[in-house]
Amino acid sequence: MPKTLIDKWFKDKNGRLALVAAPNSALIIWGTAAVASHLARHGILHSSLSLIAFIAIIAWSLLEIFQGINYFRRALGSFILALTIYSHLN
Repeated sequence: MPKTLIDKWFKDKNGRLALVAAPNSALIIWGTAAVASHLARHGILHSSLSLIAFIAIIAWSLLEIFQGINYFRRALGSFILALTIYSHLN
């Protein structure tokens, strides 16, 4: 049976609804580094943790874009990548 647009956007390969998933290592690193950088406030530690968080969220978004289980997850990765780049340019 051919997949519908709803299936392609919101379901995994087994036909289950898949909008969220357990965080992978890139997302855990991003969250940990982001919180730690806010606690550090300034200095080399803050800058280093901010850079780690930036790289981790870029890695997560690229993983979602190229390996996401459905179109929603790929679109989410694209949105987060664009938002991250935009926020760092301003």
